Amino acid sequence: MNDHFTITINDDNGVKQYNMHYIVKRAILYALSFLGFIALIAVGTILYLNYSVDEIEKKRQNTQKSYNALKRKNDELDQNMKGTLLALSNKKRELDEVSDSLSEVEKMMGLSPVRDMSLQQRVNLTKVNSQQMTTLLQLIPSGSPIEFKGITSKFGYRIHPTLNRREFHRGLDMRAKMNTPIYATADGIVEWAGFHKKSGYGRLVILQNNYGFRTYFGHLNKVVVKSGIFVRKGDLIAYTGNSGMSNGPHLHYEIRFIQRAVNPFYFVKWNVKNYKEIFDKEKIIPWQSLITATAQIRVVKPTKTLPLLQQEQQ
Repeated sequence: MNDHFTITINDDNGVKQYNMHYIVKRAILYALSFLGFIALIAVGTILYLNYSVDEIEKKRQNTQKSYNALKRKNDELDQNMKGTLLALSNKKRELDEVSDSLSEVEKMMGLSPVRDMSLQQRVNLTKVNSQQMTTLLQLIPSGSPIEFKGITSKFGYRIHPTLNRREFHRGLDMRAKMNTPIYATADGIVEWAGFHKKSGYGRLVILQNNYGFRTYFGHLNKVVVKSGIFVRKGDLIAYTGNSGMSNGPHLHYEIRFIQRAVNPFYFVKWNVKNYKEIFDKEKIIPWQSLITATAQIRVVKPTKTLPLLQQEQQ
């Protein structure tokens, strides 16, 4: 059995032959096969690693994109939170200002809020009381019937300017030029509208208001309402003049409660800002009973005397 093989090499130096054993041949073949296998594995590994690196790079890029998107969202959220905190801070400051203003209104109304009472509860309570205030100021004479220019004769005892004797003056003589507009100071029915010879007030308008009140407007030049009609607070009723026992143009303004004259000055100055003062200054009127009587009444569209509206606009 031939167990050798010959390798022939031709080159410039001639022909060379090498006799080798088959075992060497097998070893070389095995070695070449092993190297080829190793090379195949290496190539496969390299390809796999390249693929893995590409996948990892893609994941890294996706992760970076996600991170950037999340960072943008976090930045937006941070800005929103800052805006929300700023808005909350502004709202808190506004609520503090509202609470302070509400405290002033409560003080004016004579309210003493409970310590644990919420702002909404305080507002509701104030709203109820403000509605009652509006009702009283609508139904009971309040505000000036003319543009306030001062008083020429006060309520109380005086020397009558034409009779020249001491007697009780039941109202206020309010300074006014001829034909100054006069407005109702409370809702009511016109009880008298015309010349009133017996009283000496000349042309006179008497309004029968609510809860026992009456308002008198004397020494008028012209009356624009008729007896029996209903007028609302702020309606034009007459113009000032010098009729009757008068020594010059002015308005005699008088308020009576159950036929008893009361000082009109407190009522002329009575408004929301000094709402409680009249309760202490005019004690002959049972204010608590009036407040109780009007507790369930709500004026839908409250009105004001025109002079008061003009004063507020100024």
